[in-house]
Amino acid sequence: MDIAGVDEAGRGCLIGPLVIAGLTISEQDQKKLIELGVKDSKKLSPKRRDYLAIEVASLAKNIKYFQLEPKYIDIVVTRNKKLKKLNYLEAMGMAKIIRELEPSEAYVDAADVDPERYARQILAVLPNKIKIVCEHKADSRYVVVSAASILAKVKRDSIISDLKKVFGDFNSGYPSDPKTITWLKNWYKKNAVLPDQVRCSWVPVKKIVESL
Repeated sequence: MDIAGVDEAGRGCLIGPLVIAGLTISEQDQKKLIELGVKDSKKLSPKRRDYLAIEVASLAKNIKYFQLEPKYIDIVVTRNKKLKKLNYLEAMGMAKIIRELEPSEAYVDAADVDPERYARQILAVLPNKIKIVCEHKADSRYVVVSAASILAKVKRDSIISDLKKVFGDFNSGYPSDPKTITWLKNWYKKNAVLPDQVRCSWVPVKKIVESL
């Protein structure tokens, strides 16, 4: 029986895509993930994540990625339609990955405050009504979701590294990062517009634009 784990990286970032990763693995190979020390990507150093991503890929039967680009995130945030915002967009991305992986059951890290609602949204667009375990902090509770979190994080870090080569060093890209905020201000002052890779609908970015 193939089991899938699905998770995301970059949800709270102001710059770059939200990356969703999913993988399928056999039940017996889950033990190998545990032996490797696979855990939630946030609890690992970048070097360790890079190493484990390679090991996870060697054990996985299949791996899929899906990117939610800033322009699509901006559309749903600006539209502000009840229950059709970022959580829903992310659920549809996860559903797409699950459809492509075709697992017997899937474990998902819930983005919604209501995990059951999040699971229903995913199941509603799946052709086969498989078992879905959808929980908060699933990336800490289930090793297959931990593995997905590592893949998503390493993939997104690679994308961010490429973006910095084009736009300069904006540091972490998160709203709590003073260097990121300074970069956004300086870019807007110089160009009077922000790059497409910035989530312009987000409050910290809107405040910068309004203040300048």
